[in-house]
Amino acid sequence: MEIKVLGELSLSCGDQQSPVTSKRASTVLTLLAMTPRVPVPFGQIVDELWADQTMTNPRNALQAIVSRLRKLLESVTGRKGDEIVRTGSNGYVLDAPAETVDAHRFLALAEAGADLVQRNPAEAIAKLEQALDLWRGPALMDARDGMRCQIHSVDLEERRITAFEDLTVAKLAVDAERVSMSELRQLAAEHSERERLSELLMLALYRDGRQTEALEVFHGARRRLASDLALEPGPALHHAYEAILNQDVVLGRPRRTLLSSGRPH
Repeated sequence: MEIKVLGELSLSCGDQQSPVTSKRASTVLTLLAMTPRVPVPFGQIVDELWADQTMTNPRNALQAIVSRLRKLLESVTGRKGDEIVRTGSNGYVLDAPAETVDAHRFLALAEAGADLVQRNPAEAIAKLEQALDLWRGPALMDARDGMRCQIHSVDLEERRITAFEDLTVAKLAVDAERVSMSELRQLAAEHSERERLSELLMLALYRDGRQTEALEVFHGARRRLASDLALEPGPALHHAYEAILNQDVVLGRPRRTLLSSGRPH
């Protein structure tokens, strides 16, 4: 069985694939899939489904949703639904390995790739591309009404950008021509708070012989930071600007960058 949450929610087992058409069943499955084999308390699921709404008997309503979800899981997998979504003493649990869920496979691959960026950038590229290829759309797009799923969604989207940054660092170390300049430029514009994207774009442009454009990226990032966050660029972005302005020799070395593979500034 495979549960896909990085885009439209779907279930698959072998050649059989099925969307989850019920909004509330989607929310329950997604919430359980974020912590497989860890019970989610009834109260948390009820709150995720109905929040401030007044319910006469929310536990009965939840049981009915879980019953429909189990029937769907059984139709897709051939296993008994109550063996996949089990009832515990205080909640429900998805009894499936973490790798059953594409979000957890993404996180494992992204972490493995990040660890390889400096030691083996070519292998890092393979891992990070596998991780990013799992995405088919916005994270948890069918279950974003509840607070907990919203938090999981934001965390996954942030990790997606970090994986793209790590991938770009690895590509710059191996072959700058492999960098997706248009995607990098778009992300840097959309996420002005993540200065690492602007640093990478500046370096990629400089490596491509476009020094003037690289310097303009700094000025554009500076304007956006001032406008959106009332901030000045941090030391790392200033350092990248000075190095490009002075054509620092380190910029031309194919297996070195101005950037570490650490997390965003």
